[in-house]
Amino acid sequence: MKAIIFGISGQDGFYLKKVLQENNIECIGVSRTSGPWLSGDVGQTTFVNELIKNEKPDYIFHLAANSTTRHDALFENHQTIATGSLNILEAVLQHSKSTKVFLAGSGLQFVNKGLPISENDSLDASSTYCISRIQSLYAARYYRSLGLQVYFGYFFNHDSPLRSERHVNQKIVQAAKRMAAGSKEILELGNIEVQKEFTFAGDVAKAIFTLVQNDQVFECVIGSGKAYSIAHWLDLCFEPLKIKWQDRVQINSNFKAEYNILVSNPTLIHKLGWQAEVDVIALANMMLNFKQ
Repeated sequence: MKAIIFGISGQDGFYLKKVLQENNIECIGVSRTSGPWLSGDVGQTTFVNELIKNEKPDYIFHLAANSTTRHDALFENHQTIATGSLNILEAVLQHSKSTKVFLAGSGLQFVNKGLPISENDSLDASSTYCISRIQSLYAARYYRSLGLQVYFGYFFNHDSPLRSERHVNQKIVQAAKRMAAGSKEILELGNIEVQKEFTFAGDVAKAIFTLVQNDQVFECVIGSGKAYSIAHWLDLCFEPLKIKWQDRVQINSNFKAEYNILVSNPTLIHKLGWQAEVDVIALANMMLNFKQ
């Protein structure tokens, strides 16, 4: 069996490739960045069409995105997420109708009332990023009506040692490690009372594979359903290193958070047989002890 992963260079692509290989599925990785994979842009129609036409894979996973809600990323997100999804789906319709397609969504694309979010909640175009995700969702539903097997997984926050420091969880981990090594820096953060999930990206990859193995459920929230504050994450990252973070963190009072809490209701994915295996403590220890 064969799979194409668009966005192979990110943490999700890395762990998903491992899961697929463990299930004897050959992986063709695609990324715009240089590396040991196929160089290409999911937003380029001809490239995607020819790749799918030639390979006719059993699975396609669209994980490519710039994970930011910044307004100035609107065209990049539209090209990668929305146009990329259309490119994949149309190529599958024309050349490989038996291919199972997975498109990544986000918990941010729902109305957030501070309660656990499920796949049945109302959508909310609260940013250009969410607009692209919602368009991708409706494309999935349309092509599903044409007979394609198109899955849509709504991701909530998940991390791993492969996260970049532009994500606050990794930013905290790396600052704590530098301080333990002697750095005198002060770490600036926004609202540390914000709560979100700290799911391991490797568990999320297993959830993706669980979802595409079934033929009944096509849209599913993927998350642990457990939220923790940034302050709690600070505790988990600094205490093992014997550093009092309260002395080394400066709070930016002008920072405006996107939400107070973002947490999933993973009842449906649990019914499919998936559970998160790595808890927040184990994740913090994994990221603290990771050596490149």
